[in-house]
Amino acid sequence: VEFVTVLADLQAEASCPICLDYLTDPVTICCGHNFCHSCISMSWKDLEGSFPCPSCRFCCPERKFISNQQLGNLTEMAKLIQIRGTKRRRQEETHVCEKHNQVLTLFCEKDQEVLCLQCSASAGHQHHRVWPIEKAAPAHRKNLESYIAAWEESVELFGKVLTMQTRKSLELEKKVKSRRKEVKSEFEQLRLFLQNQQETILRQLQDEEVDVLAKLNENLTKISDHASSVKCLLKEIETKYAKSKLELLASVKSIYHRYKTLKCPEPFSCKLEEYGYSFPPQYSGLNKIIKRFRVDVILDPLTAHRKLIVSEDRKAVRYGDTPHNLPHNKERFYLCPAVVGSKRYQLGRKYWEVEVKDKPEWVVGVCDQSLPRRKKTQNQPMSVQHGLWGIGRCSKSNYIVLGPKKVNLLPKVIPSKVGIFLDFEMSRVSFYNLSDGSLLYMLNDNFTGPLWPYFYTGTDSKPLKICTGTGSE
Repeated sequence: VEFVTVLADLQAEASCPICLDYLTDPVTICCGHNFCHSCISMSWKDLEGSFPCPSCRFCCPERKFISNQQLGNLTEMAKLIQIRGTKRRRQEETHVCEKHNQVLTLFCEKDQEVLCLQCSASAGHQHHRVWPIEKAAPAHRKNLESYIAAWEESVELFGKVLTMQTRKSLELEKKVKSRRKEVKSEFEQLRLFLQNQQETILRQLQDEEVDVLAKLNENLTKISDHASSVKCLLKEIETKYAKSKLELLASVKSIYHRYKTLKCPEPFSCKLEEYGYSFPPQYSGLNKIIKRFRVDVILDPLTAHRKLIVSEDRKAVRYGDTPHNLPHNKERFYLCPAVVGSKRYQLGRKYWEVEVKDKPEWVVGVCDQSLPRRKKTQNQPMSVQHGLWGIGRCSKSNYIVLGPKKVNLLPKVIPSKVGIFLDFEMSRVSFYNLSDGSLLYMLNDNFTGPLWPYFYTGTDSKPLKICTGTGSE
């Protein structure tokens, strides 16, 4: 049985998947599969660009065949083995025992062997159930019927699976092709956007150069005229100085007046504008972040400063004038009107939104356990502090970023709502201006522990509100 199995495997390996016959002039393509040279040549006859393997559908980049002489030799050997196996089967069909040269008429149930009368009497088959072939064959044929039915079901199932997998391969190819077009289109739009931005900024810079140069020339003319007036006045003073006493005193009033009223023009200060640009909302990736990573943040009243008022749903907080009589808690903020979220984050990506509206002072972001909550230095939330990564407002028009260093921001559109995206995989916190969908700032650092959403209210009575989300934790 093992010989037959090995022979079948060898014949399968030595056969061409296209013509299903023994390989003739076998060649190997880049994915490793083998074919007759004539078969694969015919299969790729009218193809250009890419050449799919008939077996695995892998797309070869070029029409390249590698001759496989060793496989050709093995194919010839398989042919010879088949011829000898055929002769052997003919001998077996005579139903004669090779050992005793007697007709095979019995079957050993335990050893599953066909026996002659002399074999059945040997010591090796004593106490075994031995019965005639005429009775054993129908019994085993009936038993194999159940196997055949099960195998037919398996073959049918595998056929369906194969069809489904083949369909998935084609669907994947279509999806990749479609996505490739989308990516190219997106990058082409982005290239055009950047090109337009560049042309706009360069044009603005050129216009500013012309304007500044005109003002500079005008200033030079004024300074030159002033220098000429000073020279004339100096010459006149020198002339009057040499005159008689009476003539000198008669003209001194006019000279003093002209000297006092003669003002030098201010030198023109040449300072170019700072030009910049921001990506349009569709390139910030904000929509995808909101859909996939949004979490529902609520406040932890046990950490709130004594003068803070947390709403009943723990979604809003504001500063009050009267301190509350609250139990001591080492996690509470005592000198700074701040509070943190009730849940800490230390894995994955999280996104939430905070409504700030027109509050004159606020900070939102994340903090870790090391952020001081009782020290006097914490009474200055607008300074750089260890353990805090945030963005905020400290005056009517001044916006800042707090992190490894302090950065001043000048957003073109004033944010009334801020989105915070915490990415532990990249050790990054990003802040989005939801008024125009732009990225305000991105902080990169090395997060070594859990982080909490952070909210600083300032000392005005206007609230900070966490926008209700539908994301999962």
